[in-house]
Amino acid sequence: MSRALPKYNKRRVAIIGGAAAVALTGAIVAGTALAGETSKSATPTARTLADVGSITCPDVASQLPEIPATAQAEVDRNLTLLQTQIDEANKRLVDTVGQGGKNFVQNAILGPLEDKRIATVNRIATAIGRTADKPQGLDALAPCTLNAGGAAGTGEEAGAGAEAGAGAEAGATPSEAASEAAGGAEDTGNAQGAGDAGEAAGTGAISCPDVASQLPAIPATAQAEVDRNLALLDTQLAEANKRLVDTVGQGGQNFVQNAILGPLADKRKSTIDRIAISIGRTAEKPQGLDSLAACTLTQ
Repeated sequence: MSRALPKYNKRRVAIIGGAAAVALTGAIVAGTALAGETSKSATPTARTLADVGSITCPDVASQLPEIPATAQAEVDRNLTLLQTQIDEANKRLVDTVGQGGKNFVQNAILGPLEDKRIATVNRIATAIGRTADKPQGLDALAPCTLNAGGAAGTGEEAGAGAEAGAGAEAGATPSEAASEAAGGAEDTGNAQGAGDAGEAAGTGAISCPDVASQLPAIPATAQAEVDRNLALLDTQLAEANKRLVDTVGQGGQNFVQNAILGPLADKRKSTIDRIAISIGRTAEKPQGLDSLAACTLTQ
């Protein structure tokens, strides 16, 4: 049960807002409000946000509890990063007008943005939680919406209609599937069926480095959480292999990298980070696990 979160200190919001305004002069600037962070274009272009709509996101700063002094700098950096992520998404919205199918905005812009925001708000919660009560429920603030002139496309499997072109950015720090498959510490275990289907269809299969075998001794207090996240790695890989089969023939030459492998790497990085953090609470935190996040397509 998430507790109601106190309002964020107004002085800190002002500091953060000022820093973001300086950093983002001349770009698509998003002003924060609880209902959303709407963008305003500082420079008119042939394709303005009035044509394509704009992205709004729930405000995170106002939903934070009192921030310990030891966490203030890290929290401020991540709040500024949330702003930057929105500005980049709004710029991509303008730059990619007319690209992809009906679900392009959802799959290539809104989905990756949500994933980035999840990773960022989790870092904020973790920073606060080191010396105070860790805020709960911040993940609910991650999803954003497309207002006005655009339609995001809803109700269909994420990634099914994503057609990110050669210039589309693949960076997404992904949202996690709610389901957690039981057992299977090997990254490739639960994905075997989807991988076989991909090979049979001539699309190849995605393979990822094994994480379980690279972990140190796991403290008993962290075992359950580590197991859940190892199972989630399997689920992520299986879903990526299924998407590989389902989207055969879609997108351009960089479709697989931008719409499947890139988001998968980001999801794995977030999951691997949680594994390292859970171990590090009562033992030495393992280092270098991020190098296991990237996966490859084998033919």
